Amino acid sequence: MNNLIYKTILNFILLFSIFSIAFAYYVEFILGHQPCNLCLLERIPYLLTIVIIVILLIFKNFERYTFLVIAVIFFSATLLSVYHVGIEKEFFEESAVCSSDLKILDKEKLLKELTKKVVSCKNVTFSIFGLSLATINTFVSFIISAITFRIFLNYENK
Repeated sequence: MNNLIYKTILNFILLFSIFSIAFAYYVEFILGHQPCNLCLLERIPYLLTIVIIVILLIFKNFERYTFLVIAVIFFSATLLSVYHVGIEKEFFEESAVCSSDLKILDKEKLLKELTKKVVSCKNVTFSIFGLSLATINTFVSFIISAITFRIFLNYENK
């Protein structure tokens, strides 16, 4: 592979990450589906990838190691998504990550927090072709992780 192909793949991942974040906000704010806490955490890898690739485009160094970092980020995203799907399918119990943040000492803030409607991680509120977004994210994250790790291993400086 030559550097043009590497840059094309990075640009595709950048555009896909931007699209994924935009779609998540569209589903949340336009369609009105409130995300659970795990759904919010699953956005972080896409945001990190956007920042990393933009920095790479500015400084134009360390392209090979960028592929490794992206592979690790999306492998972590795969694990998080598998956990989320496991909760949806009731293989795992919901953890504290899925509940609201109750680290509040003020009783008025605590009462306000308790009145908020907490979205359960096991309830799928939006799906595409019968697949939850967590399920789709599992496949996408794994594919991006595998591709970028393979590129890292086979990277050639030209």
